[in-house]
Amino acid sequence: MKGLFCLVLHAHLPWVREPAHPRFLEESWLFEAVAECYLPLTAMLERWWRDGLAARLTLSLSPTLAAMLSDPLLRGRCREYLLSRIELAEREQQRARWSPAVRRLAGAYAAVYRERAARHEACGGGLAGVWRQMADRGQIEVIPCSATHAVLPLLLPDPCSLRAQLGVARSEHRRHFGKDAPGFWLPECAYDPALDPWLAEAGARWSIVETCGLLGSRPAPAAGVHAPVFTPHGQALFGRDPLTAFQVWSRHGGYPGDPRYRDFFRDAGFDLESEYLRPYWPGPDHQGFTGMKYHAITGAGADKRPYDPDEAARAVDEHAAHFRSLRRRVLAAPGPPAARPPVLVAPYDAELFGHWWYEGIAFLDQAARGDAAGGGQWEWITPTDYLRRHPDLQVVEPPASSWGEGADFRTWRQPNNRWMLERALEAGRILQGLVRSRPAPAGAERRALELAAQELLLAQASDWPFMVHTNSNAGCGRQRAQSHLDRFDALADRIERGMIDEPWLANLAASDSLFPDVDLCYWRDE
Repeated sequence: MKGLFCLVLHAHLPWVREPAHPRFLEESWLFEAVAECYLPLTAMLERWWRDGLAARLTLSLSPTLAAMLSDPLLRGRCREYLLSRIELAEREQQRARWSPAVRRLAGAYAAVYRERAARHEACGGGLAGVWRQMADRGQIEVIPCSATHAVLPLLLPDPCSLRAQLGVARSEHRRHFGKDAPGFWLPECAYDPALDPWLAEAGARWSIVETCGLLGSRPAPAAGVHAPVFTPHGQALFGRDPLTAFQVWSRHGGYPGDPRYRDFFRDAGFDLESEYLRPYWPGPDHQGFTGMKYHAITGAGADKRPYDPDEAARAVDEHAAHFRSLRRRVLAAPGPPAARPPVLVAPYDAELFGHWWYEGIAFLDQAARGDAAGGGQWEWITPTDYLRRHPDLQVVEPPASSWGEGADFRTWRQPNNRWMLERALEAGRILQGLVRSRPAPAGAERRALELAAQELLLAQASDWPFMVHTNSNAGCGRQRAQSHLDRFDALADRIERGMIDEPWLANLAASDSLFPDVDLCYWRDE
């Protein structure tokens, strides 16, 4: 029997745009992801199309990332970033003229960045437009997630904001891709049965949940994670396949942790002299990654071997072959004959491939080409394709779940980050009161209300509490959440007092006006 394979790549970064600063630390996250993940992923998909490779995948694109990829200022700065990497790689070739291995790697990086800069230039930096073309020709399916990647079950006490997160996501997807998407990515795979009516209202027919979110259903799913189910409200839920998830996702025991692969954290930005590298830092006073990485993972210690691309390529070959054998076990598993082929759903953060795991794009390419050449045991499809072929599903009652710590929602409501949720819920109540007391706002008052709505949505992003809980850029997470909530408070105060400073309003809009059509009715209607 042929198996069905659903690769789902979730592309998301939080909204960060600082026009007042020529170089800004958080903006570099976007530029690194474009250079190391989104551009090479796009190149891989174009090669698949050129070679007639019948491998469809699903791309989940957050509205915040789509807005940043479409923003003229950020697109221009991304172009400057790519050109600066070419310059640095060329300088590195000169610096390392007595070190053949480093010089060779620097030359390879220069060639890579030239190709990516040319690709970025060819599409005017508009990657979302390129992905729309791929979706229109049927090569990929693009789906949205909530407007600012909010953990939706935590917004159930604030139905207005919950509806806004879903409604803005839907309208932004229409704006960028010209149509609605039947699927919806649940940020952090965070699901609660109470979300079903809201997802249906937003036009979502299917979503993906953590493994336990499917296996913990009552009655138990007859096919385990190898078939989707319907909830009592008619939502189709696909479960994450645990075997393929571990092998690709885990640095400890999974493929990305192989000692032959390039080490992400060891970067020339921390090894070489500050004055030499300062023009290439993320910010003038922020030492950081440069993209010039010369060491392999090697092991847990600080002593690293030089990176050898040939060794890494052999590791990719081995892991792609192992990935095929791993999935063959599903087809060979004993049991009664299945009425339909098993489906393996493999959802990953897109930024894992090429960015965190430098060789990850090559792994995906090898996996798809190996499946195509290996007798066609696995067909790469999308969840929507599956539902078209198999519309009749088992009905179960699934539990609440996420892929966060403990498979619940504790990651985003710990003692050190719970204040973000509590303040955001209070801000939602304040905005609801402001909107309902102003049935026909106009001019500056309307613009202020729309900006307040956007600041509220931005404060609800899952990224900020996650950073604080994991102590990964915790200071940034606290500062970003605080700044959005403070801006909301300032807007709410000026709206309430009828004292809106229009120049101040325009300055604020320059930073955080990312959704052009935020409908205030989300906070007005019951």
